Amino acid sequence: MSARRRQPSRLQQAVDFPLDWLEERSGLVGGVKYFLFRKVPSDTNWMQTLGSATLTAFLVQAVTGVILAMYYQPTPNDAYASIVNITDHVTLGWLVRGMHKWGASVFIILMFLHMGRVFLFGAYKYPRELNWIVGVLILAMGMLEGFTGYLLPWDQTAYWASVGGINLNGTAPFLGPFLAQFLRGGQEIGGDTLTHFYSLHMLLIPGAIIGLIVLHLYLVIRLGVTSPPWSKEAAGGERVERPSDVRKGLIPGAGD
Repeated sequence: MSARRRQPSRLQQAVDFPLDWLEERSGLVGGVKYFLFRKVPSDTNWMQTLGSATLTAFLVQAVTGVILAMYYQPTPNDAYASIVNITDHVTLGWLVRGMHKWGASVFIILMFLHMGRVFLFGAYKYPRELNWIVGVLILAMGMLEGFTGYLLPWDQTAYWASVGGINLNGTAPFLGPFLAQFLRGGQEIGGDTLTHFYSLHMLLIPGAIIGLIVLHLYLVIRLGVTSPPWSKEAAGGERVERPSDVRKGLIPGAGD
């Protein structure tokens, strides 16, 4: 009987050892626990999952985009042929391309819904104004990501839609002509335009979005989640701690 009682303890120690080792040297385990198990208002609802859904949509776009980049060739002579090859010949290429194509619309729609929820709940007010600004920048970067990705198939629809978009940007005061010339990579749309759009779509804009998302999540964790406007609990009220049987930390004294 005593041997049976000691076996779970040894198993638990074996499981905890690598986690304790990582926690002592990095603090990552405690940070992840705080991120996943932090306290939120008791009257939160499904509307407050729109942010997580938007993040999931972005991760799907990132993963499918990396897979597509393995087969896509950003040159005027090979771009459309590589898209046909992905769709018709690469295993499950049609699925990956479809997820990336329609996922872009899902990503934008979820961002609008998430920002609508934030506006409805008044979560853009003090002290969360900076997080609202960061969210607006993420929306702008997401729409710019969709614009730069639209040209990559290099078919008639993509070409003329990009011509319209670039000419529209060119009408902006002061910086418009310079912006249009930068996007075109010259005086007219050609191979340099495709290269510019591909680098923006794959490198610059995703990097900016990732940085903004990290800052956005940090501010959410730091400032907390907003209660719905119909909440009966006063926001910022003093929290009453309740005793818990859950182990406080992975290492002795970590949760003290």
